[in-house]
Amino acid sequence: MKHRYLPMTEQDQQDMLKTVGLNSIEDLFQDIPEEIRFKGDLPVSSALDEYALTSHLSALAAKNANTDQYPSFLGAGLYDHHIPSVNNHVVSRSEFYTAYTPYQPEISQGELQAIFEFQSYICELTGMAVANASMYDGATALAEAGSLASAATKRKQLVVSAAVHPESRQVLHTYAHGLGLEIIEIPAKNGVTDMEELAKAVSGDTAAVLVQNPNFFGSIEDLAAIGDLIHSHKGLMIVSTNPISLGLLEAPGKLGADIVVGDAQPLGISSSLGGPTCGFFAVSKDHMRRMPGRIVGQTVDHNGKRGFVLTLQAREQHIRREKATSNICSNQALLALCASVYMSVMGKQGMIEVGQLNLQKSHYAAVRLTDIPGVKLAFTSPYFNEFVIQLPDSTSVSDVNTKLLQKGFLGGYDLGRSYPELQGHMLVAVTERRTKEQIDQFASLLEGCL
Repeated sequence: MKHRYLPMTEQDQQDMLKTVGLNSIEDLFQDIPEEIRFKGDLPVSSALDEYALTSHLSALAAKNANTDQYPSFLGAGLYDHHIPSVNNHVVSRSEFYTAYTPYQPEISQGELQAIFEFQSYICELTGMAVANASMYDGATALAEAGSLASAATKRKQLVVSAAVHPESRQVLHTYAHGLGLEIIEIPAKNGVTDMEELAKAVSGDTAAVLVQNPNFFGSIEDLAAIGDLIHSHKGLMIVSTNPISLGLLEAPGKLGADIVVGDAQPLGISSSLGGPTCGFFAVSKDHMRRMPGRIVGQTVDHNGKRGFVLTLQAREQHIRREKATSNICSNQALLALCASVYMSVMGKQGMIEVGQLNLQKSHYAAVRLTDIPGVKLAFTSPYFNEFVIQLPDSTSVSDVNTKLLQKGFLGGYDLGRSYPELQGHMLVAVTERRTKEQIDQFASLLEGCL
């Protein structure tokens, strides 16, 4: 006998509607203006066979300006880095590609070892003692770090630099609202955090200072000075960092950072038109029991054979909800594997070399672009692989980018979208994939678009 699956009966629906004080399901959508509601059948074709469907989807995909065909000078959080071919080969193996979160770790040894290697790499890069199995992305990692700092210090105030990625700050504000935290934003000066304003804002009520290095403008922050300032008030320093920069820059953990977070997308993860990405989260030993998510540990079995286990599982699924460090209950295992494969292939010397290429090519590009009449660097602060140029007065960055796209190039980020005071400023990213010819051509086309 067949049984239909009935998620709810008509009576169930009526009971629920009565409870919320409505008469019909249509009433649930009364806040949406009638004129913008969709009614009728969806505008989709009839069923397609495999060949027709593949052709149709290929045609749709071809409308995207992908970075294989369009040289990209757009960064602002997602970057066009080289991805070694071995990356896709490894992560496409069914053992990894179809693996789910390791609820039974004793039979998930391969998955756990891959996560353990990721944690180890992140600790080595950041100079921190402990890293977790990964976060959803860099933005949520930063917000979770703020939450950890508040719990650790029993303070409710977070001070964040305006030079932190605007979207990360938005996520931070969202978390803060639910946790009852006060957020104070410090303006940037010459492309970096204004130290005078920061000193005025930090007090004994401050749980942490949150900065990004290199920051959203690509500039290098003085982490040692910021760390000394917040530590003098017994607060924590949280640093969001670009992992590629750590091939050249000193590890944040060696400059006083208590928590280091970031997005692992530059480490062999495709930008994929905006995501998904993978966040990383590392702390000093003092804070490891407060870390969100999960940690994979290494141990030995009764025969002395090496094995891996989940440890310090302070998740809402494992202990009482009110005692959980976070409601983050998963991790980006497949993308963390991407990052691990990338770092293992590159090795220490490869990470140094790719960092040098990013630095050198971005500085060459800055020279070429500022040779254009009316174009100048907006800031004099040292920078890594991104920098800000100021276009001639009354120039629309959006219009310029439209013209560049028509000529086959992806221009930089329009900073006026996030910083009203920076109208007419473009954030330009230059990675190791950009050739001298592409940089020269971009400069020539930009000049023609002004």
